[in-house]
Amino acid sequence: MNNPQEERTVILIKPDGVKRGLVGEIISRLEARGLKIIALELFSPTRNQIDDHYPKDETWIRRIGGKTASNYKNYGLDLKAELGSEDLLEIGNMVRGWVLDYMTSGPIVKMVVQGIHSINMGRKIAGSSMPSEAEMGTIRGDFSVDDATAANRNKRAIHNLIHASETHEEAEHEIGYWFSPEEIHSYKRAEEDIMF
Repeated sequence: MNNPQEERTVILIKPDGVKRGLVGEIISRLEARGLKIIALELFSPTRNQIDDHYPKDETWIRRIGGKTASNYKNYGLDLKAELGSEDLLEIGNMVRGWVLDYMTSGPIVKMVVQGIHSINMGRKIAGSSMPSEAEMGTIRGDFSVDDATAANRNKRAIHNLIHASETHEEAEHEIGYWFSPEEIHSYKRAEEDIMF
């Protein structure tokens, strides 16, 4: 990327966002911010597709287990009594499995979004991945109240409506993973000359 206006990221509207009819609202918020949708598709992913989307490395899985353990500690809950283990890798794999179940529970919308700082902007518009902590005015803050403790107690993933790539490397990997070059379009939005 040479021009900051050409930064690209992946946004996925998760099954709960699609089922709740929030696709238009989410796209509208991205476009209102000056981001450009350059690829878009509604589809039902296979478990293998979602499994390959999420990292499988031990460090990432332990980090997920660590977040879960931290959440349990914050609320004074007994991790081992509820989840049967205190091993962060085991817990991370358990949570990852729930995420795979969740992401294949219905159709999702995948898109490539382009614009100035689109990666950071996409995450800012989405809000904290923990909806109960997301600021009002963000997608998660306005439309979801789910929490890790509630999700874990029900043996499911957090329903947080949207995925937004976290880093440049992740965005490039996800763009190549979910889209062929022919599916990504180049065009100029009418207001680009005014905005930039």
